[in-house]
Amino acid sequence: MIRIQARTEPSSLMKVVSPLLAIALTLIFGCVLFSAIGKSPSQALHVLLIAPLADSYNIGEMFVKMAPLLLCAVGLSLCYRANMWNIGAEGQLLAGALGGSAMALYFMDSESSFALPITLLAGVVSGMIWAAIPTFLKLRYNSNLILTTIMFNYIALYLLIWAVHGPLRDPEGFGFPESALFSDATLLPTLFESSRTHLGIVFAVLSGVVGWFILSKTHLGFQIRVFGADEAATRYAGFSSKKISWFVMLFAGALAGLAGVSETTGPIGQLVPNVSPGYGYSAIIVAYLGRLHPIGAILAAAFMAVLYMGGDLAQIEMGIPVAVVSMFQGVLLFFLLACDFFINNRLAFSNQATN
Repeated sequence: MIRIQARTEPSSLMKVVSPLLAIALTLIFGCVLFSAIGKSPSQALHVLLIAPLADSYNIGEMFVKMAPLLLCAVGLSLCYRANMWNIGAEGQLLAGALGGSAMALYFMDSESSFALPITLLAGVVSGMIWAAIPTFLKLRYNSNLILTTIMFNYIALYLLIWAVHGPLRDPEGFGFPESALFSDATLLPTLFESSRTHLGIVFAVLSGVVGWFILSKTHLGFQIRVFGADEAATRYAGFSSKKISWFVMLFAGALAGLAGVSETTGPIGQLVPNVSPGYGYSAIIVAYLGRLHPIGAILAAAFMAVLYMGGDLAQIEMGIPVAVVSMFQGVLLFFLLACDFFINNRLAFSNQATN
């Protein structure tokens, strides 16, 4: 017989191997999937994983897509370490894009050196406000955080769509649902010539370092880890569960808001309805692939950014539907969670005598 048996202690080996095994299983699944839709598996995997890193421009584009993924994933990592199941990074990103864009449009005719910092701050505060509402509902009324954060994703999306069709629409944009192009004073500087890589990637990497420092080197990080491991122990130690909850949620909202405003003031340069292709949702995969560790999230975000770029190339070069690439990401999370199950459990084999 084969049965599931709980381990006496978590497997250190599986903690390391689980993400690698999940990626390997996803690639095997991808080969089967691409064969089923009549595409060459080797060519498809090359386009997905190798072609995006073919030259310096593509590597720069990887950094562009990596920045919002990493910013959101670092915040989510702290939330999940505290058992605060925030699924609202997408909405917080959109809120940051909306709030920051409104401020950028306010500075349209300004050349002030403070225009960009204030615009970025507006995006950060907007993301924090969007995270604060479901946090308050959770702590005050014990609402389900998963459901409220998901619902607020859609509210943020439709608020953004309303804004670009209404008060923030460019009056000289021939009726297209988009804002005016931002002035140079509110645009993030690029880091390299002939590249769209902007200052957002620096913010993202710094957020990973800050997140690591908070979790590993501060008393607050210790409280977060204890709270996530055992809430009763948190109360016994005299730690405030409400303060921890507020901190991780507002921290996540701030980083997601920064991701949103960095997109509009960075590679896009204006507010448009499709600010995010789902960065906030993909950041959940990034957080888990990085083992809920801010530094691990840096590598995971780079891998997911390559998948995003590879998905675009697969559409163009091989005619693979974008839904297939989205399913590829979903399967990666499925295999990751399945492999993580064996950190605390294992398969046990036994012989059963029959009469």
